[in-house]
Amino acid sequence: MRFLIASSATGGHIYPALAVADAIRRRDADAGILFVGASDEIGRDIVGDAGYEKVLIDASGLDRRNPVRAAKSVHNFFRSGVQVKELLKDFSPDAVLGMGGYVIGPVAREAYRMGLRVFLQEQNVLPGLANKFSERYADRVFLGFEEARAHFHDPEKLMVTGNPVRAAFADAAARAGEIRERFGIGEGEQAVLIFGGSQGADAVNAAGLDVAERLAPRGGVRIFFITGQRLYGVIEEALVLRYGEVPESVSLLPYADAIYEYYAAADLIVARSGALTVSEIAACGRASVLIPSPNVTNDHQYYNARVLSDLGAARILRDPDTRGGALAAEIETLLADPAALEKMADAARTLARPDAADRIVDELFGSGPA
Repeated sequence: MRFLIASSATGGHIYPALAVADAIRRRDADAGILFVGASDEIGRDIVGDAGYEKVLIDASGLDRRNPVRAAKSVHNFFRSGVQVKELLKDFSPDAVLGMGGYVIGPVAREAYRMGLRVFLQEQNVLPGLANKFSERYADRVFLGFEEARAHFHDPEKLMVTGNPVRAAFADAAARAGEIRERFGIGEGEQAVLIFGGSQGADAVNAAGLDVAERLAPRGGVRIFFITGQRLYGVIEEALVLRYGEVPESVSLLPYADAIYEYYAAADLIVARSGALTVSEIAACGRASVLIPSPNVTNDHQYYNARVLSDLGAARILRDPDTRGGALAAEIETLLADPAALEKMADAARTLARPDAADRIVDELFGSGPA
């Protein structure tokens, strides 16, 4: 069988897409898989690095605040439709899967018009504009969270699968003891992971620096601080100015390819609350402090965070609430009660959906031509 997967290049969309692609390959090593992205993508070719083929089309996001850009987006939508039509004829997929981002609009529309079966996956509690627009073309919409049901129109199309998470997260959690030993986390030591996403986040980095400065001297706590490339040098310089060097208890990294190992090693995770991060925390079963990004549409990261918070698995802090030592104080309070941390971790595990990718693939393989 052959599958076309459309996705934006952001980690929150592309990593779940790769998890599904890997599940397809486990089911059928000879399956044809082609990714479709937007020509304005920047950054690493994560799909290519994973060994999959990708083509780009001239799709672009809709900026309703700027009439010129909005007009260009509409033009690109129809232009990319022509590209997609040719692509679908050449590749002839058995099913089309949209994993999020504006690229799925023209792909879903043309696939539907050609009589192909169309599937969508929505990672967030509050759906993105592209998925809400493309629901009309879909045979099935896979939801990351039960709470997303209320934001779609046709309940018959909806299926709660959870978000596809790379198997490496659950595998790492099962090896947590070995990973902690390899990372040099001593017996009785606690570990905190702080990160603001692949690019880093200014507010998380500023609060994380305060945490590192406050907790480094006290002993008994290892801090894994992933800053993003952009601000790594600034954070490093600040710690060197304070202590003469980066303290031994602080592991400062610009990026971590095997971030699942840091999840597994941590007793507490401090992060933004993108849908994939929330699902990865659940997959590893870890307590967390979640800091929703204020720079996202409809404050959707807050609603993602609420899923864990309502279970008692996470604390939520807004950006202003992390300042002036407040995040450090919150972390100290949580670390002082290991039993409460474990209870939070247990609650997070109840949200884990380790079979999410396989459930989606079950549906895809059941989809012959319409």
